[in-house]
Amino acid sequence: MAERLNADEVQLSVPSKMSGGAIQENWKLDADVTGGSYAGPLALVLRTDAPSGVSVSHPRAHEFALLKAAFAAGATVPEPLALDADGDVVGKPFYLMRRATGTADPRFLSRDKALDPHRSELTEAIGRELARIHSITPPNEDLAFLPLDTRPPVTRRLDEFRAQLDDLPQAYPTLEWAIRWMDLNTPSNSATVLGHGDYRCGNIMADGPTVTAVLDWEFASWSDPMEDVGWICARCWRFGADGRRVGGIGDLADLRRGYESESERYPDWDRIGFWEVLATVRWAIIALQQGQRHLSGEERSMELALTGRKAAEMELDLLKQIRAIEENGDG
Repeated sequence: MAERLNADEVQLSVPSKMSGGAIQENWKLDADVTGGSYAGPLALVLRTDAPSGVSVSHPRAHEFALLKAAFAAGATVPEPLALDADGDVVGKPFYLMRRATGTADPRFLSRDKALDPHRSELTEAIGRELARIHSITPPNEDLAFLPLDTRPPVTRRLDEFRAQLDDLPQAYPTLEWAIRWMDLNTPSNSATVLGHGDYRCGNIMADGPTVTAVLDWEFASWSDPMEDVGWICARCWRFGADGRRVGGIGDLADLRRGYESESERYPDWDRIGFWEVLATVRWAIIALQQGQRHLSGEERSMELALTGRKAAEMELDLLKQIRAIEENGDG
């Protein structure tokens, strides 16, 4: 740390494990820095690998590079400070970043009445942050590890879904059917941008109407900008507050206003229903992969086991979503 921060000395507190982070581990610690531009107290988070993971999750070195790119683009992310890509210090790769204030608790952000006066302003801020992330476009030398091909991003995503389902020990016909429906209803590609990949309530920290950090970049990829919009708007990420389409926090009109105030490139908002279907299929597959981590014996965990069971809920959602689109033309 002293070398990375150009400091004379760094004293670190004993780290304590933080809650959350179903796929990676996060540890809270504090530093007392002597000398250099970071002199003084420094609140930190150490992010490292969990005992097992999912195949589509980025390694820590890639996640650190994504955080640096987002920080440079002006997105509100924790400042990345130091990386140990080889795992020489703690036995596995990790990086250190500033610890943000505020809360990412989905239950608070989606349900607490104290936030009600700020929901419109906060949702608009969430839209602005997303536009800043989407300002990063290929080619980008620092993000060369992200696969980029000539196919539209949605085509690549559907191919990934099929491969991921093939890797699971059981068949899931409802998910296969939903993927086929998307094949037949694919929107035209509007752009290819850096997609956060998990932009939702739970990975967005806020303090009142202010976004204080966008967290967890392990699923980022080159993507259609509407994929992130569909993800945060999908019912599975509203945490019971179904009347507020954007992550249970606010309204789509506010998200759109914030996005368009920051970006000259406008996504195809009229096709949001399609992207909510894609988000639901994706979350169902991730849930099944999480459950498989438990069932395989890699990481025995009641949380992982219960996550795997949520796929059935997503299958029911898909049947309802696609019927609503076919009947009402929403998407």
